[in-house]
Amino acid sequence: MPNWGGGAKCGACEKTVYHAEEIQCNGRSFHKSCFLCMACRKALDSTTVAAHDSEIYCKTCYGRKYGPKGVGFGQGAGCLSTDTGDHLGLNLQQGSPKPARPSTPTNASKFAKKMVDVDKCPRCGKSVYAAEKIMGGGKPWHKTCFRCAICGKSLESTNVTDKDGELYCKVCYAKNFGPKGIGFGGLTQVEKKE
Repeated sequence: MPNWGGGAKCGACEKTVYHAEEIQCNGRSFHKSCFLCMACRKALDSTTVAAHDSEIYCKTCYGRKYGPKGVGFGQGAGCLSTDTGDHLGLNLQQGSPKPARPSTPTNASKFAKKMVDVDKCPRCGKSVYAAEKIMGGGKPWHKTCFRCAICGKSLESTNVTDKDGELYCKVCYAKNFGPKGIGFGGLTQVEKKE
């Protein structure tokens, strides 16, 4: 029968869906009021829907019906799910259980590696996190520790020099490590050696 002036048919109730009330998912149209999980009838949106063939589910019910099964595949960190989904009308396939995951991970997560490999400040020896890190002399420093080792002046990229792993302002570096004699470092007399 031809569809005279109407929109597409709803994937749930098979009635006409007009543009103003249409939600599309997986190439099918639904009324906003019909866009519900097929198992628990929870209202869905684009962030909570999980489609399988012509069926739509919330992510929880989809995981119960089509997700991995067995020990270690629960609904949270380190739990065993004994929920079979029977109260939701889910017919779960019971196959051979999957082997349990090891209790200790063989590879540490990226977060754990970052926590272990936190840089240490050469001045105070404490951890330097990204929010407070300033690089100088090839090492990470706290903003408060990024000072001249002699005069204590706060340093910037324009006035910092480094020697033997320590930071100095350009003035202190010139006075202590620069060339000596007339015209160098503000000296007016040549120092006599005895």
